[in-house]
Amino acid sequence: MSVPITDIQTQPESSNPHGVVFPPGDLYSDEPALESYLHLQQLILLLNCLDWLWRDRTDYFSAGNLTIYYSPRQRKSEDFRGPDFFVVLGVEQKPRKSWVLWDEGGRYPNIIIELLSESTAATDRGLKRQIYQDIFRTPDYFWFDPETLEFEGFHLVDGQYVALLPNDQGWRWSQQLGLYVGVSDRTLRFFTPEGQLVPTPEEVADTEQQRSEKLAAKLRELGVNPDEV
Repeated sequence: MSVPITDIQTQPESSNPHGVVFPPGDLYSDEPALESYLHLQQLILLLNCLDWLWRDRTDYFSAGNLTIYYSPRQRKSEDFRGPDFFVVLGVEQKPRKSWVLWDEGGRYPNIIIELLSESTAATDRGLKRQIYQDIFRTPDYFWFDPETLEFEGFHLVDGQYVALLPNDQGWRWSQQLGLYVGVSDRTLRFFTPEGQLVPTPEEVADTEQQRSEKLAAKLRELGVNPDEV
């Protein structure tokens, strides 16, 4: 849901003779709701997996459906885009209402993933790809359709996006994340360089619970009460 931007202050006329409005850095995001429940679940999945994998890191910012303001004139009303998922490396990990370029040292996302839908696919494949290539200069760009499972990836080479070739599993390598990105069980997931699925916290907890239950069963077979170990 879009959130209105309020309380924009104008600089005094003495220091701003042209009457240009410079917005504060803590601008609210102004993105529409995601297309469907599938899109929402996919976005949450990407965020949860990366945050769990990098739980000991504090040098990145990941977000979903958050506005990026990048106007050279620092205007909130022009030059803004809201990728479905993006990661910026080498920055402080803290909550943000939006990503405001002039407050972030001019840093653009290192990787962007767009979730295609019937209403956004043409823009994601065309206009947004052009913007991410020519203006953002984002090194890694992927798109994925949660319904049709269309999946493509690109890496910036000499200023142009070059399609990433999939490996035998159909995954594509993200140089920026140091991870594979690929489809598993009809969802887009991250995989380590060794090919291991990056789990969600819930999947980790389920795995540990299963191991505990198997160990308890084995102890009982040996005549040992697991509650007394």
